[in-house]
Amino acid sequence: MRDFFMGESSPGMIDWTTMPTYNTIMSLAAGAGLVALVMFARDLMRHRAEDPISTDGWALTFGALGTILTVTGLHMSLTWPLAAGGFAFDNIIFGETSLGFGVLMSALAILLWRRGERITDAPVPMREVARTARPLSVFIAGLGLALLGIMVAGIVHQLFAAPPQEPVSGVFAPWPLVEAAFMSLLFGLIGVGAVLAPFAIRSFTQIRPGASSASSASSASSASSASSASSASTITVPTVARVVGVLWLVTGIVFVLFGALNFYTHIGLVVNTM
Repeated sequence: MRDFFMGESSPGMIDWTTMPTYNTIMSLAAGAGLVALVMFARDLMRHRAEDPISTDGWALTFGALGTILTVTGLHMSLTWPLAAGGFAFDNIIFGETSLGFGVLMSALAILLWRRGERITDAPVPMREVARTARPLSVFIAGLGLALLGIMVAGIVHQLFAAPPQEPVSGVFAPWPLVEAAFMSLLFGLIGVGAVLAPFAIRSFTQIRPGASSASSASSASSASSASSASSASTITVPTVARVVGVLWLVTGIVFVLFGALNFYTHIGLVVNTM
């Protein structure tokens, strides 16, 4: 039980001055980003004139998370800091995927910052965002295929296994396939969601405003606001979008929790091997 919470001690095993490791904050930001995307889509679908979505708040959210992932992902992709410890493959797995996701979230933040009012004034805000995002579908699907490739590589080569010097996760060191299957499944589920995302985006571009019960209001401006509110309340979420939402929400929550846990386990690993 002591080894479970503390891990095995092997002083001098790793020279941490040559291997800066920050996939802890990357995992936390990536998980939060997935959850944020689902919550943002939900807010867009529920947008009403009397309860408008805060595009400034979401721009701040995606800007903060996107900056973290872009900076750390770019540094890891270009410098390969984990190669010194024998984990060169992790630079590809964590660095390049974080870079791609970070740039996408940063682009969304800029869109919401610059065009937030235009989005909220649209008859169907979700359709407006989907039409803008549709050209990115190829890249999003490509990232999804890359994540599926990572899933296969993780299982075939039994990657992601923690050493016995790492608390908690290290208890599975004698059975490397356990953590390999767990992490590979996470990447794979996110990848499936990304591959399906272009179909979800396309389905949102085809949404039409619903019939408004307030269309006969005496004032044209008030009728327009009421129509937008009624339309938001009658929009049916496409099935493929629901599937993507569930996949990203579940995996995002798991990544947030796993990333938070890694702050403890990685600190323990450093203490045990420095």
